[in-house]
Amino acid sequence: MAAIQDKGLSNCLAHIHRNPRKNWTLAKLATESGQSKSSLSANFKSKLDMSPMQYLRHCRLFLASQDLRRTSDSIAKIAIKSCYGTEAAFSRAFKNCFGTSPAAWRGRYQ
Repeated sequence: MAAIQDKGLSNCLAHIHRNPRKNWTLAKLATESGQSKSSLSANFKSKLDMSPMQYLRHCRLFLASQDLRRTSDSIAKIAIKSCYGTEAAFSRAFKNCFGTSPAAWRGRYQ
């Protein structure tokens, strides 16, 4: 709730949620939210206990988890859609976040 009440963080979160698959960088997010990179990072850390890029990664992986449940798209296609350069990188990030591989996650819902 504190993040939403902070104008800079609220702006940043709105940009992330409007277009989570955009090629965001910390600099782009800071510019869009009207803050410096260091100010944005500090605000994220103090209010959300993570960096803006970690938050963005979690959003993308959440969307990927939904795609795995709801579509028959290949894991490679979902990896690319989730802004990962390789299926292997996506699989590592997914497993770190959810504790299981994308294929095992999908298998739970089929």
